[in-house]
Amino acid sequence: MGLTREQMDWKIDEHFGFEAADNIEGVVATLSPDAVHDIVGYPTGPTRGRESARPFYTRMFADLSEGRATVLKRLYGDNFLVDESMWEGRAPGRPFGLEGRNRPLKFRLLHVIEFSGEGQIQREQVWIDMAAILQQLPQE
Repeated sequence: MGLTREQMDWKIDEHFGFEAADNIEGVVATLSPDAVHDIVGYPTGPTRGRESARPFYTRMFADLSEGRATVLKRLYGDNFLVDESMWEGRAPGRPFGLEGRNRPLKFRLLHVIEFSGEGQIQREQVWIDMAAILQQLPQE
């Protein structure tokens, strides 16, 4: 039996809530033990397992702050959803290798999330609007 839309919404909203709170333990707990975590274009490529995703979140929480994601649209399938969101916050660190200098930042994200039968995130694939980031964080 597949998850309902409400169950998928609850899990991804929980995941995003932990991200907004910079709560690494909470974020990785939403992932299944053998989850595939794929930030498209990220130097490590896809990783497998909760602990392998941890370094990405540690880095992201240092590079981005005051973040909030606003859902623009969600599409649903059998144990998966596609979430288009707008992220807004500040860039105090070096997000995606760029000097942030604590500038404001706003960009779209596309998440493709697959869920395990137990309702945890089995695969998280994230597409980031790098063109918008590059325009807002020019490197002098």
